[in-house]
Amino acid sequence: MAKVVIFGSSDIADVVYFYLTRDSDHEIVAFTVDGDYLTADTFQGLPMVPYEKLEECYPPDQYQLFIAISYINVNQLRKSKYLDAKSKGYKFISYISSKAFYHDTPIGENTFITERNLIQPFGSIGNNCILLGPNYVGHHTTIEDHCFLTGDVSIGGSSTIGAASFIGLNATIRNWVSIGKENIIGAGSIILSNTEDRAVYAPGETPKFAVPSNLIRI
Repeated sequence: MAKVVIFGSSDIADVVYFYLTRDSDHEIVAFTVDGDYLTADTFQGLPMVPYEKLEECYPPDQYQLFIAISYINVNQLRKSKYLDAKSKGYKFISYISSKAFYHDTPIGENTFITERNLIQPFGSIGNNCILLGPNYVGHHTTIEDHCFLTGDVSIGGSSTIGAASFIGLNATIRNWVSIGKENIIGAGSIILSNTEDRAVYAPGETPKFAVPSNLIRI
């Protein structure tokens, strides 16, 4: 068990707080954000301190962190905050839901995995990743650092997800495929071959039907 400060005050911070307080032995003691974004003294009933004073209030030899930031700027904001806190000497917790299907795959620090993620064996998941469920991660698959998987993502076996990539809802990645670094794989994408770094795939929205719903018999 660790005493933990959560970096963030957004929806992701809410989600992280929810799971950690209900499905872990960690004690959440406070939240922190950059001073320019500090709008209140408390969050979720706990102290909210400016990040610039974090070492003074919650020193790294006594407290650990979780960086609860979403995929902003293709995960670069979460990456930069993670690396900055690491340079200050902080250690980080990770969380794997008790309702995830998990077979002792190596998982890095500051990684968050919710319920109904199915992670088959013989792969690895890096540091500073977020996997909201449910997702399917096939055997022998590597997810590199700073990635974000939303939900209902299917990744075939022996694949690689490049660092800082974002994968949207219901995306499918075939087995033996390498996704480049900092990719955006939009909702509903189907990826059957390797991708370049910083590639973007977005299949687009289903077009609206020409006939209004009151004229449709169902």
